[in-house]
Amino acid sequence: MISASVTLTQTEGTHRQFIATSGSGHHLLIDDPAGNTGAKPIELVAIALAGCTAFDVINILRKKRQQVTGYEVIVEADQAPNPPQVFTQVRLRHTVTGNDLSSQAVEEAIRLSEEKYCSVGAMVKLSAELHTTFEIVPAAQSVLVGA
Repeated sequence: MISASVTLTQTEGTHRQFIATSGSGHHLLIDDPAGNTGAKPIELVAIALAGCTAFDVINILRKKRQQVTGYEVIVEADQAPNPPQVFTQVRLRHTVTGNDLSSQAVEEAIRLSEEKYCSVGAMVKLSAELHTTFEIVPAAQSVLVGA
């Protein structure tokens, strides 16, 4: 079972900031755009989607013995104009950095995440179309900024 709770931080005034607590005991702030002290709840859905697929993909690539030295998933989502403003279009961009990475292995890992493993993606697909792209960056070409 998955559990969570949210608790209002300030009972007076118009603030809508909450402390969210996961069933495993982790905390984060959630807020609305006016307060702007934490992520909006809908942003957490986008984060959850990126995190869910990232865990799957990196796990699969490691099992395939791919030499991944960096990995990022970027999510952009369009919402319906009227409440409940569900996601309608979601774009996921995977950037995988490493040595001698197989394009076929990366593509297969993403496909398996989307079609079999990612529970968040399965839920998001009930209201939205997912569009996925990926890029492979050779480790020798990655540049450290500010180094």
